Amino acid sequence: MSCAEARDSARRVLAAQDAPPALTDDVLTVVSELVSNAVRHAGGVSGFQVTVRPDRVVVEVSDRSALLPHLQPASPRTPSGFGWRVVRTLAPGTFVRSHRNGKTIIATLPTRADRPPGP
Repeated sequence: MSCAEARDSARRVLAAQDAPPALTDDVLTVVSELVSNAVRHAGGVSGFQVTVRPDRVVVEVSDRSALLPHLQPASPRTPSGFGWRVVRTLAPGTFVRSHRNGKTIIATLPTRADRPPGP
């Protein structure tokens, strides 16, 4: 699955639930970061799902790598390495579930007005 396919899928799910534009933007950012990291660093996406609940949107991205994501030190000389920080900011309930075939990252974005400010 490519980033574009994942974003299109997420956009359809969110549109069906009449998600507000700001929430949609945040979810699409999280989807882009998680899927691009799975493609770049973990052999590709092996599972993808977006679920809208009354109080949260849950994004699940699975890959075949056992390596866990980690925060990179901030550096003005490095143009990458900030994606995990963005995900953790927009989806403070994010966690990783390791399994026999790799891992699944479960990012939870609150839907209410008390959402954290963007990165």
